[in-house]
Amino acid sequence: MIGSRERKYIDSEGNKIVLRIRRLRCKMCRSIHHELPDILVPYKRHCSESIESVLNPREALCVAADDSTIRRWRSWFRGCMDHFLGCLESIAIRLGRRTAKKMTHSSKSRLQRVIDFVGDAPGWLARIVRPVANTNNWIHTRYAFLS
Repeated sequence: MIGSRERKYIDSEGNKIVLRIRRLRCKMCRSIHHELPDILVPYKRHCSESIESVLNPREALCVAADDSTIRRWRSWFRGCMDHFLGCLESIAIRLGRRTAKKMTHSSKSRLQRVIDFVGDAPGWLARIVRPVANTNNWIHTRYAFLS
């Protein structure tokens, strides 16, 4: 550990919370990484529980976020679902859990195929985010522009 930084997020009731996130340096490549708790999704300001409840069609919608934010979350997830699925399939193949042949003949929806990897119990979004982020496969949505 080489220090920490503050990370703000909004919980499911709309309260603003500040976490202290550890900064870690990789011994191999010497780059700095920030520890990601399960309650956060990279580059999102609301907790993963709130985002997950919006993405789950079977749950009643009770989130402290405006309609445009909810639409953006749904659009973001639909846009990233193929990427998440590919990452989860790749990780499963590397771990010897599945073969590529089994996965290419699936007639299930993209969401159902993602849920097959992580389950549909509460916390499923965090179970997608953690392996994708930890394998450096997260799609960065923030860019630095030079002026």
